Amino acid sequence: MRIVILSRNPNLYSTRRLVEAAQKRKHEVLVVDHLKCNIEIEKKSPKIFYKGEYLENIDAIIPRIGASVTFYGTAVIRQFEMMKVFSSVSSQALVKSRDKLSSLQILARAGVGLPKTVFTNYTKDVEHVVESVGGAPLILKLLEGTQGLGVVLAETKNAATSVLEAFNGLGARVIAQEFIKEAGGADIRAFVVDGKIVGAMKRQGKEGEFRSNLHRGGNATVIELTDEEEKTALKATKALGLGVAGVDMLQSSKGPLVLEVNSSPGLEGIETATGKNIAKEIIRYLEIHAE
Repeated sequence: MRIVILSRNPNLYSTRRLVEAAQKRKHEVLVVDHLKCNIEIEKKSPKIFYKGEYLENIDAIIPRIGASVTFYGTAVIRQFEMMKVFSSVSSQALVKSRDKLSSLQILARAGVGLPKTVFTNYTKDVEHVVESVGGAPLILKLLEGTQGLGVVLAETKNAATSVLEAFNGLGARVIAQEFIKEAGGADIRAFVVDGKIVGAMKRQGKEGEFRSNLHRGGNATVIELTDEEEKTALKATKALGLGVAGVDMLQSSKGPLVLEVNSSPGLEGIETATGKNIAKEIIRYLEIHAE
């Protein structure tokens, strides 16, 4: 099978591991920078031009698309789909998962547990927003934030009001969410491939840090999910139409609550914590579904 990995940096851990796993299973692999692809749109003849040649006879792609280049990355995936190439993450699913507000609405409609969330269009009724999520402390998130950036813990109503007014003044779109105290600065990531949990870890923020992202100094340990946590992760992934996903959840007194579903989850943290070959599972997924 001929596989293309859409990645801007072939030296990233996740990209290297996918290349290794594919080659070990005797597949030909190309790492392609999606931002350097030219998309040629023509009736019944879609093409992608990259570094002096057309990409042809490709069986499957694995998108590793950064949040900042979602628009063009999605267009490249869509072009491959028009060329009848199987993608581990479809263009539609990528768009759904990257829009934080839309994805929360989709998950809520599917009956997935979520922290109580409020989004407003630059409202001046800040006090109502704060009270709607249970008062202070509460979490404020920029819609465009990633890896824990653009996330603020407002410990008092006055602090929340100041932050919301500042964001509103900058024209930044923000969501407010209830603070789940019992989570203790930790969350769970369940890694899903083809409708199955292939690995799970618990991430704990460093002391004094409410964000558990590994990029921000948190640590990760392997965890066995409860039946309810497993069902929640699979339901969330299915609702967004993702074949490969990292589902981030909080353990709460109300049961598991989904924070986010990541359509391009990193492999380093999950493979290190669990000792499992997640890259191999993704390649096997392609083998099953690519024509």
